[in-house]
Amino acid sequence: MDKRFRITYTATVDGELLRSSIERYGISKRGLTAIKYRGGEILVNGEERTVRYPLKKGDQITIIFPQEEVSEGLIAQNGNLKVIYEDEALLIIDKPPFMNTIPSRDHPTGSLANYVCGYFLRKGIHSTVHIATRLDRDTSGLVCIAKHSHIHHLIGIQQQKKQINKQYEAIVHGHLELTEQSVIAPIGRKETSIIEREVNDRGQYAHTDVKVLEKGYHKGEPVSRVRLTLHTGRTHQIRVHMAHIGHPLVGDELYGGSRELYARQALHCVYLEMYHPLTNKKINFSSEVLETMKNLINNEMFEK
Repeated sequence: MDKRFRITYTATVDGELLRSSIERYGISKRGLTAIKYRGGEILVNGEERTVRYPLKKGDQITIIFPQEEVSEGLIAQNGNLKVIYEDEALLIIDKPPFMNTIPSRDHPTGSLANYVCGYFLRKGIHSTVHIATRLDRDTSGLVCIAKHSHIHHLIGIQQQKKQINKQYEAIVHGHLELTEQSVIAPIGRKETSIIEREVNDRGQYAHTDVKVLEKGYHKGEPVSRVRLTLHTGRTHQIRVHMAHIGHPLVGDELYGGSRELYARQALHCVYLEMYHPLTNKKINFSSEVLETMKNLINNEMFEK
């Protein structure tokens, strides 16, 4: 059985060259090269054609991509995955805390990518792991994974056009004066660190919207639960921006938070909205804050 990834659509313009039609469907030059030289096919009404073929309205075009191979060096592992949504193009996972999204040289196993690779093998999905939206190790919540490089490419276009809406909830130190505010401040690498970022003039534009949901106290210390919407996707953006306005995340020692209240940065991706890369229909997913954070909120952290 041919398990190569494919897309099919109908030509709508008489005389349009197949190359132009393909470009309008978002297939990159790299993708087209892979189709041509690595075992893919381009069919019009079931017959293979070159990209110079003139189409007629109503022609059925099928793009068959070459079969993907698992990334070299990625170790497939069996593990529990909380699958929120899955179809032929996408896999949406609710990632737990204390798990890397991708493996590193020092930690080649135990990452989300390792477990997704094992999941693909068990289900007979011939694809490498394309992480489309990444979370820090300690951050929990929604992660989008593309099942093919072409899908990953289409999601990347949405990200460039700022069409993906990601929202988070966090618990931060202190009481914010404003119920709603926008933090617009450039973020760049800190000169004295290979990991840490900071707000500085050399950094890239970064924009985070902050909305206060609740205020309260925990063991006498003022804390707040906030909802955060990202308009850009800089490394450590939420953590840096909240520290910049004087309200670092609880548990985020790197940026001034304390772990006396929580064993990790109290940050969870609760909402993801995007356009489906194949149907172009808007889709959205949500995830509840983990019990560990929820218990803090429901029990003694917040006094209304």
